[in-house]
Amino acid sequence: MLEKQQISRAVGSLGAATMLSRVAGLLRDIVVARVFGAGMVTDAFFMAFTLPNLLRRFFAEGSLTAAFVPTYTAVYQLQGEEESKRVASICWTLLLLVMLLVTVVGIAGSPLLVQAIGYGFESVPGKLALTDSLNRLMFPYILFVSLLALCTGILNVRGHYFLPAFSPVLLNLSMIASALLLAPMFTTPVTALALGVLLGGVLQLALQLPQLWRLGYRPRLNFSFADAAVRRIVRLMLPGVAGVAIYQINVVVSRLLASFLPQGSVSWLYYGQRLFEFPQGIVIASLAQAVLPSMSRQLNQNDEAGFRASLHFAFELLLLLILPATIGLVLCAEPVYSLFFLGGEFTQLAVHQSALALAAYAPGLLCVGASRIIVPAFYALQDTRTPVWVSFWTLLVNIVLGLLFMGPLAHLGLALALTLSSLFNALLLLILLRRRLGNLGLVGLTRYALRILPALMLMSVVVWLVLQGGDWANTHQRLRNGAVLLAAVFSGVVTYSVVCHLCHVPLLEEARALLRRKQPAQEQQGER
Repeated sequence: MLEKQQISRAVGSLGAATMLSRVAGLLRDIVVARVFGAGMVTDAFFMAFTLPNLLRRFFAEGSLTAAFVPTYTAVYQLQGEEESKRVASICWTLLLLVMLLVTVVGIAGSPLLVQAIGYGFESVPGKLALTDSLNRLMFPYILFVSLLALCTGILNVRGHYFLPAFSPVLLNLSMIASALLLAPMFTTPVTALALGVLLGGVLQLALQLPQLWRLGYRPRLNFSFADAAVRRIVRLMLPGVAGVAIYQINVVVSRLLASFLPQGSVSWLYYGQRLFEFPQGIVIASLAQAVLPSMSRQLNQNDEAGFRASLHFAFELLLLLILPATIGLVLCAEPVYSLFFLGGEFTQLAVHQSALALAAYAPGLLCVGASRIIVPAFYALQDTRTPVWVSFWTLLVNIVLGLLFMGPLAHLGLALALTLSSLFNALLLLILLRRRLGNLGLVGLTRYALRILPALMLMSVVVWLVLQGGDWANTHQRLRNGAVLLAAVFSGVVTYSVVCHLCHVPLLEEARALLRRKQPAQEQQGER
């Protein structure tokens, strides 16, 4: 129960901070859509941002976090705080040098990199050149967010989750301010948006440093790269570059194929993916980030039963939260884009096409969530080879399906291909984890899903009926439409919660028990 309390408390803290970040991100996307629309300049910006954002998942949120946290947890628990500080300084030094090199190479090789991922842009004069200039400007972002990921890992192991998860708010605010205030000052206004990304990376890193200093951590240069713990982190991290970030690799493939489709396709996929990432960031990323330290602690203590229990608890929590979110995304896709995005340079066509992309992405939410839980489980088991092997086949599946679907279904086919490849990735990982650990209680998860099925069905009907009261194509009815959308969401949440309670869904009972114990647990954590 203690580990469940820690996981639930961490998920709650991460979820609250991430909610603020995602709301700020939604405001950012609304501003970008209204100011720049969905056409040539946004296609160029989103494609340019693909490279530093992909490397962020590779080196930062993906393999670095998954490799660093289990090793650092073991050092902190078994060798003490001073040794953990020394290891952190070595990792800081090594990461700083590596990412400086990556940044220099990325800027120098930008024309080749941009052409590789946006080859279809050559058919539009100036589009590839604009993508290249934006990519060069934003590329140093990867340096700052990689160091941020290291700081996040240290803070998470020490039980601090809110501030690192809150930091993306600064990125979003920086981009909003740049779009509204700086864009008119540039000959090419979208350049201001790229500057906002760079400034946001600096601010995110700066936000973490005071908390680290309060814990006694001072980033110092230490070149003892032969240290056993650091070698273990590197050994785990290098093969995991592809494994943890497979979803982002597939996103790059989708955008490459979309560059051959009609203008605006890259932007429609981006806007669809952004709302898809709203619950993904709040629930899935928070859950994966919270469960990894717990599973690592349990394996360090040879508590295999506790490890299985944490994994099973994470899956139950995923089902409880993600299934209603998936249905909500499908039902509310067009109303959301109409209410928040329609206007300015963002047309009714862009609303419809972005909503189609979101509806196609949404079913993959559970698959991505399962993968984000299973891959850290392999890392906690010190197995990085399996996720890499699975990622290779998943990438092939996405490419083949994308090529098959993009002809008849255009950008919608690319979104469906990504969803189906995510399903393949999750199922294969789950099968291989079961072979590694034995019975994972999958039958129990099926029974759990069936228990919440009535709540999902009734919620879907209620939300659909409420949404019929909106006039979504009418921009003069925003207030009324906003009230209808809010009523649909509220009635859906209430319906789902009440029916789950009537069906005696076990996790709700545990959640209430955890909340009753929350205050004493917080006091104990403060004492530590």
